[in-house]
Amino acid sequence: MNEIVHSRFPKITPEGLEDLRSRIGVKIENTVEPWCYEATRDNIRHYAHGIGDDNPLWCDPDYAKTTRYGDVIALPSFLFATSRIISGYVGGLSGVHAMWSGADWTWHKPISRNTTIRTEAYLKDLIEHDTRFAGRAVQQIYHVDFFDADTDELLASADSWCFRTDRDHAREKGTKYTEVRSREARGYTKDELESFFKFYEQEEIRGAVPRYWEDVVEGEDLPTMVKGPMTVTGFIAYAQGWGGLYIRANKLAWRQHVNHPGLGIENKRGIPDCPERVHWEEDFALEVGAPGAYDYGPERCSWLTHQVTNWMGDDGFLRQSKCQVRRHNPEGDIVLIKGTVLRKFVEDGRHLVEIQQRAVNQDDELSAIGSAIVELPTR
Repeated sequence: MNEIVHSRFPKITPEGLEDLRSRIGVKIENTVEPWCYEATRDNIRHYAHGIGDDNPLWCDPDYAKTTRYGDVIALPSFLFATSRIISGYVGGLSGVHAMWSGADWTWHKPISRNTTIRTEAYLKDLIEHDTRFAGRAVQQIYHVDFFDADTDELLASADSWCFRTDRDHAREKGTKYTEVRSREARGYTKDELESFFKFYEQEEIRGAVPRYWEDVVEGEDLPTMVKGPMTVTGFIAYAQGWGGLYIRANKLAWRQHVNHPGLGIENKRGIPDCPERVHWEEDFALEVGAPGAYDYGPERCSWLTHQVTNWMGDDGFLRQSKCQVRRHNPEGDIVLIKGTVLRKFVEDGRHLVEIQQRAVNQDDELSAIGSAIVELPTR
């Protein structure tokens, strides 16, 4: 007798992939409205606080007046709030789960206060994979350029990617997170928490003290940065600064579900609700094969750049950053970000440092890997 399989969610189909492939290289018109159009004082601060970054260069205008910028500037990762596409708003394959999994950034100029951001985007590539988490998956890569809308200067460029996965397969047959899902919810003693909170007490923002290229030594470590313990409150704090992808209320939520039926996944009360609730609703996260409510991908990418901007000081400039997400960080996890200077070099007259980064949780399980290239002042 054949087993009857009940599928709740749509699946990846050849027709859906063919439609997506026809979009490769085509400029996306009428992109969904971003959370932030301008790098205002409040928008910058809300994003910075959403990742736990209190650097006065982005948060304190009085301090920023004393720097070479003369005013607050946006932290590099703020640009996630100016494009839904770079943050994971994917097209095609209606109803198929999307997991944001990484980004490759290049910045060309600092982002001054009150800059209005204009973006251009296109689907860059589709790559099929066979994954431990969800079997067949599609890596959907987008490219986005960020411009100063008034001067048309290119501020930054980035590729980001999501993995599109079959939710039912991930829940029923995925193996990568079976062990994580089966473990008890993470808890800590007071002493254990204090050992992690020491990192917060000791966190150093380099600020006005220049870090000169000549003083950097290859092989030296950056101060370890801690994020967590993960809580739904923390995930919501990030969404407040970043804007989320599908968080809408009342009429706007209804309109979104009418325009994009695949997004309106019924909750336990039969009400259409957004797929983004995997970040605050544990039961739904388990339904899609995740180990529980978990952090946002762009949030984790921003944590890695936070470590670097703390280290480089006001006179440094973050040129490039890469981040690849390796696992979910469910509620209770604590993440430790470690960085090492890989090399020093000079290119086109710029004195640059390459940094290698690795983020692990409290059990030394790999959370993310990354790298950065920083331009530093010279003596």
